[in-house]
Amino acid sequence: MKAIIITISLVVILIGGTVILARILPKTQPTAAERNNVTMVDGKQIITITARGGYSPRGTVAKANTPTIIKIVTKGTFDCSSALVIPSIGYQTNLPISGETLVEVYPQPAGTVLQGLCAMGMYNFVIQFN
Repeated sequence: MKAIIITISLVVILIGGTVILARILPKTQPTAAERNNVTMVDGKQIITITARGGYSPRGTVAKANTPTIIKIVTKGTFDCSSALVIPSIGYQTNLPISGETLVEVYPQPAGTVLQGLCAMGMYNFVIQFN
């Protein structure tokens, strides 16, 4: 009986860990949305992310060692994605219901991954600097 419970527990932990890692780790090949939400303006890269019912796109590949501005766009956002937290840079704010919020990020070295999430941790996005 103990062996069955231990086996089932291990299987649940392995499956749960795989699901969590698959959601957190960025994909190896960026999608079109992940490539098209980064623009260069006056030597700074602007990363546009929409917050409404989650964050879109969920993954972004950006250029390392470049000054960066994350532009969060809201339009009728009433869910928890309006409470944005980016822990690694110490950023936390309540986004407006509709509008744009600019978050300035210092140049990040290659391999850095910034994760933004809602205050509840339900929704997230990842920016990988290469």
